[in-house]
Amino acid sequence: MQTVKVREIGEFGLIQSLRELVCQSKQQSETAFPLLLGIGDDAAAWRTIEGTELATTDTLVDGIHFRHDLISWEDLGWKALVVNLSDIAAMGGSPLYALVTLGLQPETAVEDIHALYRGMLSACQEYRCQIVGGDMVQSPVTFITVAMTGVAVGRVLTRQEAEPGDVVAVTGPLGCAAGGLQFLLQGAEQHGAQGNHLLQAHNRPIPRVQAGQVLVQGGVKAAMDISDGLMADLAKMCNSSGVGAIIHAGQVPVDSFLKDTFPRHCLQLALNGGEDYELLFTGKEEVVSEVLTRLSPCAAALGRIVADNPGKVQVLDEGGVEVHLDRRGWDHFR
Repeated sequence: MQTVKVREIGEFGLIQSLRELVCQSKQQSETAFPLLLGIGDDAAAWRTIEGTELATTDTLVDGIHFRHDLISWEDLGWKALVVNLSDIAAMGGSPLYALVTLGLQPETAVEDIHALYRGMLSACQEYRCQIVGGDMVQSPVTFITVAMTGVAVGRVLTRQEAEPGDVVAVTGPLGCAAGGLQFLLQGAEQHGAQGNHLLQAHNRPIPRVQAGQVLVQGGVKAAMDISDGLMADLAKMCNSSGVGAIIHAGQVPVDSFLKDTFPRHCLQLALNGGEDYELLFTGKEEVVSEVLTRLSPCAAALGRIVADNPGKVQVLDEGGVEVHLDRRGWDHFR
């Protein structure tokens, strides 16, 4: 039998195969708090007496997710918390507690780890959660793993409830985080207002915790955060819901800083850049229209969910011609 390599099926194919394996297993299921959502969404969820508990985890690895020469230890700490806060936000929940696991080289300076924690603690203070423990190991490369819990009262937002005819929308402009990374890789010494804006988006992203709760209150059912790029993440939602999607390029929100800095590539960055941590959501036209009035002025409707081609996302220009893109978002193994 031919051995299948991880690189051949990619990150999302591997996740799907593990999800199927776990679902087929004989895991203990008769508990006091029944599981609502397992592998395959932004966070796991189970019902308790008071509401729905949420749990998520993310890891940042040196050389894969960050480079020490491109980000400060304090910004790295902020970002390590935010990627988890964003998952809780995507479910419409409020964050509670975090466990932090560090993989460190022995020669790492203690002050650097203190700076890392100052960044995490500033995010905790901003979004009202607490670090309550964790673990620490020696490692040939630095990594930070955060596991976070949260709670949702009422409906939980999921990737599984997008329906044909739904409007596709996002809570804010896209592509600035990827633009910030490009700015860093170019090694520009003078940043200016444009560069500073893009660097802030990359190094200090904002989790849309309040926006997630607005979506729940407004009657939205399907949502997720944009961590791997709009195209990749919308395709995941479509796969989970058994639908397809059409995006109109001219409606994708791109701010002036990104347009001015990367005029030729701003759409590519907005569609495939990733790490924006805005929320992607779908809903009936009247629901989305009402919700957009309660979100940032940069929130926008940009397409529709369709019944055809489950899992496929098309981008159309103003003439209705499909726009072909170079890459479809971030995949760890491709």
